[in-house]
Amino acid sequence: MSVNRFNGKFSSVESKTPFLIGVAGGTASGKSTVCARIMEKLGQVDVDHTERKVVTISQDYFYRELTPAGKAKALKGQYNFDHPDAFNEELMLQTLQNILEGKKVTLHTYDYRTNSRSEIMQTIYPADVVLFEGILVFYFPEIRNLFHMKLFVDTDSDTRLARRVPRDINERGRDLDQVLNQYMRFVKPAFEEFCLPTKKHADVIIPRGADNTVAIDLIVQHIRDFLNNRAEISKSLAHNSPTKRANSGDAPYGLH
Repeated sequence: MSVNRFNGKFSSVESKTPFLIGVAGGTASGKSTVCARIMEKLGQVDVDHTERKVVTISQDYFYRELTPAGKAKALKGQYNFDHPDAFNEELMLQTLQNILEGKKVTLHTYDYRTNSRSEIMQTIYPADVVLFEGILVFYFPEIRNLFHMKLFVDTDSDTRLARRVPRDINERGRDLDQVLNQYMRFVKPAFEEFCLPTKKHADVIIPRGADNTVAIDLIVQHIRDFLNNRAEISKSLAHNSPTKRANSGDAPYGLH
């Protein structure tokens, strides 16, 4: 990881444009935990949603609405949620473009127990840094090209399966046979065909996910540098604005 490389990326982002970071990786690799660690270390967790400088969005919010036949398959563990077709690529692209334009967006959260969009909404307010995490965030070229930085959370497949099984049973109401059948039939093949090849697009690969505190600390430091630089630029622009100069008696363009 090169400091100069990322400083260059930071400095190329326009002052009002959020720094968009993609976080990809296989199922249960620790993507959301990595994002949570970043938020924690930057002191953003307890900040009001309307005032956060860093926010996280899940690709899961963009699952397509299932047809009745699709819902029946999903209940039996026979629907492939890890295939690119399972996601609404158009909505994803439009939402990220709106975010990059500094607009507020409102999204349906996803109910894993019913395999459907929830009525619970999440509003994403304009922020300086946006983390967008999901298994296929680098798969779609138009979306991939929007990211200023791309992270790939690389976790051993046995570890990911060991995490997924209890998660799906305890949090998503699945039974063991269903989880294992879905993993072998859909999840593992889809990871190898669609997710793993996108690793080559990553700027930073994070082995062991959230357990890799060194990598996370380095990423956090670069984000902190970006936030500090943006704050300095905003302060400078405010100080040198025509209104500020007129009220303060400063000479134009900072000449004294």
